[in-house]
Amino acid sequence: MATVQQEVDERTNLTSSNKFELLLFRLGEAAHSAQRELFGINVFKVREIMVMPTITAVAGSTKHMLGMTNIRGQVIPVIDLAGAVGCLPKNGLNILMVTEYARSTQAFAVEEVDQIVRLDWSQVLSAESNTAGGMITSIARLDGDVDNTRLAQVLDVEQILRNVMPPTAPDVDPNVLGPAIKLRPGAVVLAADDSALARTLVEQALVAIGVPFVMCKTGKEAWDRLQAMSDAAVAEGKSIEDKVALMLTDLEMPEMDGFTLTRKIKQDNRFKSLPVIIHSSLSGSANEVHVKSVGADAYVGKFVPEELAATIRRVLSK
Repeated sequence: MATVQQEVDERTNLTSSNKFELLLFRLGEAAHSAQRELFGINVFKVREIMVMPTITAVAGSTKHMLGMTNIRGQVIPVIDLAGAVGCLPKNGLNILMVTEYARSTQAFAVEEVDQIVRLDWSQVLSAESNTAGGMITSIARLDGDVDNTRLAQVLDVEQILRNVMPPTAPDVDPNVLGPAIKLRPGAVVLAADDSALARTLVEQALVAIGVPFVMCKTGKEAWDRLQAMSDAAVAEGKSIEDKVALMLTDLEMPEMDGFTLTRKIKQDNRFKSLPVIIHSSLSGSANEVHVKSVGADAYVGKFVPEELAATIRRVLSK
């Protein structure tokens, strides 16, 4: 038991050094190249991996929804991940990855699981502008910044879930978010998220509560923008609080994760009083403990706009 606990502690403590672990898997042959590419998902999102169990087809299911399976008394939807991203599993869908993501549990059927690799977030580059379809957030350089490094595509699970299980109600209802939030004139919320879908949802929520914002795609971009805004404030004889009211950040992001971004903010005398809210699909007590350890002012899980608005209102009221 001690060995298992040590392994858990070691993995959770990776967040203190801008590192994480990526579970690599294959989905079959790519549609246009017939190559069996590597894909990846953060280990923290994976609850368990198993040989494909019996799946019960559900009448009226959407495309790429294989059905439901019963795992120790919990009925879980099963998604054909290969089909969702346009791959052909020549060897069949043999493995089930059960994931906990954005307050939900679902399973992804994949061809095979490869290995777990430990990476620095600096090895992961944003791929949004270089890919079509919005299903890839980033590319992981598995062997570092060297020629011919192996590459793994990190999937935008938020977008894939949206495609396979589209919502039946509007994402944001302004009528339930409460009154508009008044910031200091000229100040904005600085936000960061690597998922295009997540950024859209956050933007809709911020607009609904009347909050001006600047949106970034990575933690590094947000850190660079914050420093530039600080320099501009100094040049104008103002403080950073005149420019930025609050930092709202995701956790998993290329180049620099939200843990590292928060730590850098709270350890810098220019920014240590700046409120930071972490907004993430990563759940579990371990992550919330780490959120507190790096000095974040609040944690809110994705994506419930009422909770996001209430958290912003509460943090700013302090």
